[in-house]
Amino acid sequence: MTLPISRPVERTQLLAALDELLDPQSFRDYGPNGLQVEGRSAVGTLVTGVTASLALIEAAIEAGADAILVHHGLFWRGQDGRVTGWMRQRLGKLLAHDLNLFAYHLPLDAHPQLGNNAQLAHRLSVQVPEAPAGRFGDQSLGMLGAREPGLLAGLVRDVESQLGRSALVVGDPARQVSKVALCTGGAQGYFEAAIAAGADVFVTGEISEPQAHYARESGVAYIACGHHASERYGVAAVGEHLARQLGLVHRFIDIDNPA
Repeated sequence: MTLPISRPVERTQLLAALDELLDPQSFRDYGPNGLQVEGRSAVGTLVTGVTASLALIEAAIEAGADAILVHHGLFWRGQDGRVTGWMRQRLGKLLAHDLNLFAYHLPLDAHPQLGNNAQLAHRLSVQVPEAPAGRFGDQSLGMLGAREPGLLAGLVRDVESQLGRSALVVGDPARQVSKVALCTGGAQGYFEAAIAAGADVFVTGEISEPQAHYARESGVAYIACGHHASERYGVAAVGEHLARQLGLVHRFIDIDNPA
């Protein structure tokens, strides 16, 4: 589907708007934030998605995009630098179609209104105080807030309804919970910080073997609702914000991922 005609802006203007909004210089991250692949200078149509997968790049090309904005870009610390295999395919498509690729990782998790954590908290009716009170964990990425007291089972139903997938839950469904810690994606390492912050329940994307034991032994419930599923909302919200600010056409494309 081709998107409507928009009012193009310079690529540099879009990059400046993203950097001002997301403040990437304030984070120690696992890869470069900002413009990862340079394409055409004029951007009128922006496609957003979670990961710069080949499927997303091909869908963006079909949609007539000038730029793609993602949470998970192409380049990560410690990566093999050779352009072969899947990297060759993705990068080749971007260069052949003169497409810009912008990627913001931790800055997109952390934004207090538009970020992944804030957007998930909003959908789960979790009221998060302003920083520093509503933050925990390394680089204050985690968010801690309150929702109306209720059973863990009720929160699980809300999570599954909002994200459209089943969650893995460790905890007593009949337990009362109200203090909710959230950190989307692969943030299982934040669980101990959430416990220390006084959470009743921790909501994230993934779970590793130790966290099941921590949940049982601490009495703090753990909800793993999918890395991809938990991180769909931030990049879409940022795209909508930029569309209003700069007069761009924006479309969020969700490439299904079971992880």
